[in-house]
Amino acid sequence: MEQDRQRVIQEYVPGKQVTLAHVIANPDPVLYTKLGIKELGAIGIMTLTPTESSIIAADIATKAANVDLGFLDRFTGSLIVVGDVSAVEMAIEAVNTFLSTKLRFAPAILTRS
Repeated sequence: MEQDRQRVIQEYVPGKQVTLAHVIANPDPVLYTKLGIKELGAIGIMTLTPTESSIIAADIATKAANVDLGFLDRFTGSLIVVGDVSAVEMAIEAVNTFLSTKLRFAPAILTRS
């Protein structure tokens, strides 16, 4: 006897949002190695949609605080910044503020571990 099966179709519909804004204040050194970046203090991670907005976010972050870009991927919307904890937090907050007020993005709550 054949059972009825439900089929689920998932679509990716990008909105204007920051989906993740997180600071790793004291990362394990192995994270730097796995990410292929220099050990420069805290690691700030953001993901954004549309994905190209990661370019704008990188520009804002580096102008707002003394951080270095660890990684930027315009195809996935991933952004990693590194620097002192306070600078990384300032950079991420500046991105959240600019995108939400100027471009009407939904911001993410800044989290920290």
